[in-house]
Amino acid sequence: MSLELENRIALVTGASRGLGRAMAIALAGAGAHVAVNYRKEQSAAEEVCAAIRKLGSRAIALQADVSVSADVDRLVSAVERDLGPVDILVNNAGISQIKPFGELTEADWDHLLDVNLKSAFLVTQRVLPGMRQRHWGRIINLSSVAAQTGGVIGPHYAASKAGLIGLTHSYAALLAKEGITANAIAPALIETDMITSNPNASAERLPVGFFGSPEEIARTAVLLAESDFITGQTISVNGGWYMTS
Repeated sequence: MSLELENRIALVTGASRGLGRAMAIALAGAGAHVAVNYRKEQSAAEEVCAAIRKLGSRAIALQADVSVSADVDRLVSAVERDLGPVDILVNNAGISQIKPFGELTEADWDHLLDVNLKSAFLVTQRVLPGMRQRHWGRIINLSSVAAQTGGVIGPHYAASKAGLIGLTHSYAALLAKEGITANAIAPALIETDMITSNPNASAERLPVGFFGSPEEIARTAVLLAESDFITGQTISVNGGWYMTS
């Protein structure tokens, strides 16, 4: 088993289930110690930690609403105290809201953008001083095919995921000479609760004809964490729905 990330400290937001869970476990499999952030599902987060410990890595489960700056500071301070400074940040926390676009309100927009986009900014800004001091860091943002096609959830969701790509580009350009990379992953129709509960999400939309597994995203996250050369990229893992040039 490759341990290229041995003793690196990873923080994965929204890691109690779905893509976050898969990425947290995969990073541990590559040698990292992992902070598993959750907002509500403590028991699920503890199960992720147990799986990580079986791989020989350390893990802690930490509750925080990463759309709130005070929670972010508390979260990162706890990671630094109990595991060490954050080397790998996976901004995965996110929500969806299925609602006719004509009925979306300003409150709907604000809430979804706070959770999906502002959170990535808040956590990244909090961990960046340490990464810059150590001249090593990996920022991985979970975008979506919705940023590229509009998707099947709504304009507020698509805008939040497109914003993550812009955020990724900016950090990548600003930090390229400091040993810090920033990349985005844009999945489509990966078999998680968010997808299986959405009546508009059908595998028939995909050229391959079937849903992807969370492990597809996890492998991509490990690739990006291990590479010191890939930066500023959006890696599309989408079964051929959106084909990049």
